[in-house]
Amino acid sequence: MQQVLTLCAAPGALAADTLATAARLLADAGARIGDPTWLAPGEAADIPFDAERPVECVARVRVGLEDAPVDVNGGPAAGRRKRLLIADMDSTIIVGESLDELAEYAGIRDQIAAITARAMRGELDFEGALRERVGMLKGLPAATIDTVVDGLQLTPGADVLVATMKAAGAYCALVSGGFKPMTGAIRQRIGFDEDRSNILHVADGVLAGTVGEPILGRDAKLATLKELCAAHGLALDAALAVGDGANDLAMLGAAGMGVAFQAKPAVRDAAGFRIEHADLRGLLYLQGYKVSDFATGSVAG
Repeated sequence: MQQVLTLCAAPGALAADTLATAARLLADAGARIGDPTWLAPGEAADIPFDAERPVECVARVRVGLEDAPVDVNGGPAAGRRKRLLIADMDSTIIVGESLDELAEYAGIRDQIAAITARAMRGELDFEGALRERVGMLKGLPAATIDTVVDGLQLTPGADVLVATMKAAGAYCALVSGGFKPMTGAIRQRIGFDEDRSNILHVADGVLAGTVGEPILGRDAKLATLKELCAAHGLALDAALAVGDGANDLAMLGAAGMGVAFQAKPAVRDAAGFRIEHADLRGLLYLQGYKVSDFATGSVAG
């Protein structure tokens, strides 16, 4: 079989009946299906299939299961396991937005979070919105950064995702429109090979209200994907990119597997793959890993 449909969900939320319904929907769409395989009982499964229009077949299953708490994705069976992971940080590898957390200590979380949300939906220019938000934090004690770093919470499955892909020989990069102290801490915490992000300027022990230029945004994320693929002798098809915001769209579109993770609607609709119900281990299921293949993460989420 040349194609594979992957279903994944929260643990225990994928019923055998749902798997059977997906197989029937594929067949009704004209696909020739093979025997389903559980990747994790009650959580993830593959259905191999062949079809003249595989994308339409996957879409048919998505529509048929739209009321089920299940992620439906499909693609070629060949080359599923990727050799490069390039991941956004805020609201992807970690829970929430680190800049919003800084704003909490400045007493202006609501104002900054509203700008963040609009930028992530693509309603505002990312670079301009970042400069505006950083400017609003001018005068905040620099020690606040350490407090925020200490409180960063991993998205469930983040450590297992990185540990498993590294164990299989993949290179893992954290590429964020956030800031170096946060990305550096997360890199060390769960074992990313490198991190790239923005620089917050500090003067006399407080935030200066400015950020280093050029700002790492949408174009820089795409450029990093291409650079890392070239450096490791990989085609773009060998990369997995994951993110949730509009500034991730370019890299999601260029990678062989671009995954919108609990993403903003415009990002979810544009991405080739989407995870809304499973945790970050869903990215491993999309690559055909079974739960028995998972490596132990470096820390608990």
